Amino acid sequence: MSVAKAPPQLDELPARGYDPQVARKLVALMRPYARPLLAALVLMLIGSAASVSGPYLVKVALDEGIAAGSVPALRRAVLLYLLAAVTLWVVIYVRVNLMARVGQSIIFDLRKQLFDHLQALSLNFFSHYSVGRVITRVINDVGVFREFITWAILAVVRDLFVLVSIVAAMLSMNTRLSLLTFTVLPIMAVGTELFRRRAQANYRQVRAAISWVNSVLAETINGVRVVQAFSRQEANDRHFRHTVNRHNLESNLRAARLSAIFFPGVDLLATLAMALVVWLGGTAVLGEQITPGVLVAFILYIDRFFRPIRDLSRRYDTFQSTMAAGERILGLLSAEQEVQDAPDALELPTIRGEVHFEEVSYHYPDDPRPVLEDINLHIQPGQRIALVGRTGAGKSTLVKLLARFHDPTHGRVLVDGYDLRMVTQASLRRQMGVVLQDPFLFAGSVRENIAFGRLEASDEEIEAAARAVGAHEFITRLRHGYDTPVEEGGVILSVGQRQLISFARALLADPRILILDEATSSVDTQTEQIIQRALDRLLQGRTSFIIAHRLSTVVNADLIVVLEGGRIVERGRHQELLAQRGVYYQLHRLGFQEEI
Repeated sequence: MSVAKAPPQLDELPARGYDPQVARKLVALMRPYARPLLAALVLMLIGSAASVSGPYLVKVALDEGIAAGSVPALRRAVLLYLLAAVTLWVVIYVRVNLMARVGQSIIFDLRKQLFDHLQALSLNFFSHYSVGRVITRVINDVGVFREFITWAILAVVRDLFVLVSIVAAMLSMNTRLSLLTFTVLPIMAVGTELFRRRAQANYRQVRAAISWVNSVLAETINGVRVVQAFSRQEANDRHFRHTVNRHNLESNLRAARLSAIFFPGVDLLATLAMALVVWLGGTAVLGEQITPGVLVAFILYIDRFFRPIRDLSRRYDTFQSTMAAGERILGLLSAEQEVQDAPDALELPTIRGEVHFEEVSYHYPDDPRPVLEDINLHIQPGQRIALVGRTGAGKSTLVKLLARFHDPTHGRVLVDGYDLRMVTQASLRRQMGVVLQDPFLFAGSVRENIAFGRLEASDEEIEAAARAVGAHEFITRLRHGYDTPVEEGGVILSVGQRQLISFARALLADPRILILDEATSSVDTQTEQIIQRALDRLLQGRTSFIIAHRLSTVVNADLIVVLEGGRIVERGRHQELLAQRGVYYQLHRLGFQEEI
């Protein structure tokens, strides 16, 4: 596995600088905090004015105090200088605390919005968007935006205000020396423009590189068992070190080299301007054309004049990163929800479990080839339906339509006569239980995982659900029983134990419709017998759809539906289908475990 550069990312956008649409949307996120932002702006202006007044007060102390031999003038200038310093300290302290609170509050709102949006996105989105890239958006890119809000946005206004104030102060003291200082500005303007063009591309590459690093890390950690099982550690290490991490390193070094050229260049121009002023200004002092106070004030102002220029250049880095991060965040937020509640969606009342597929067809949004075609199926409440067929026949897609993870591209799915597109997803799924082939457990205790779908359940109800599926015995043997932490993914448990807990979780929710998507394919024969006994008792009165690889799970079904190529080709009970000597008969002869 070797790639020369980062693979193209689906969410990478064309390289642009300032994007007014992105800027407007980012500003909209800050609008609820307009008042504290305005207060911080006022404090910043007060502090900037106090900072700019410092060199002028030094001039007053030198010319009107020391040179004139006036102690009162000297005392007044020193006191005003101290007052300006204290004022600057106070407003900075208040402003930093205020902006830290505002910045964190905005990021709190944004991360909540992203989290809610991610939970509402369809399964198709996550099949095309890696976990690492999602984490990059929610953590890294949002962090860049926080940095911009907390420190950069007001700093830009402050720097511009300080620049204008210093220019005005310098011109008021001596026009000739001021113009001499400004002679280096055209060189700086050309350098800044060249830096801007290169920085834009570099910072996009940096953001894409760290996104790739996160993607590879997340994929490797999630698949660590497979990595170790196939001894891929060394190969993965080479790929990460020489390709993924190397690309990230080189992207950051390119950005660092560009900064290493530009920012010292600004310092060099500042030094050149100061040398000119000291030489010519010193000559003017000796000729008594200007006072020593004016020369000292100019030297102090030159140092302060180039500080905001350097700072604005650095803020451009932040601005570029914020634009790139903002585009990616907004791109994630703009990802469409394939399945949405209708504006007038109803709350689904307590259902009996009647299910009706009416001429249902479905294809994925990015692939026009049909996965299901003309499905007509009517299930009575309490029936147990087995879905069989070769891999890719459409079994899982059919139950995903029932759970409304997708909406049909043609036809409709009804539960108790309600079109699922006209009821809220929450009211449907509260009455539905789903157990998948690969059960997922969340970080927490066994008890918390069983109660995941019904948080108000009592300890007695949780234990009863575990007993019903045969999980109680192994749970009590765990170190802390029901309070044993299972860690993320349930890594301390076997596949069969995780599956039993997922059964208990589904059954505790007391669903009217139960979907078992190959739920027994990963368990051993002994565990399957435990589950089968529990199901025979607990599925009574519930409509259930069972996708199974094993004959024992199919033979007792009230109806077996055989799918092939996205169509229903046969339906009936086990003996009836065998007597037809059709597709089901062939599958049965070849063996369910290998063919279904």
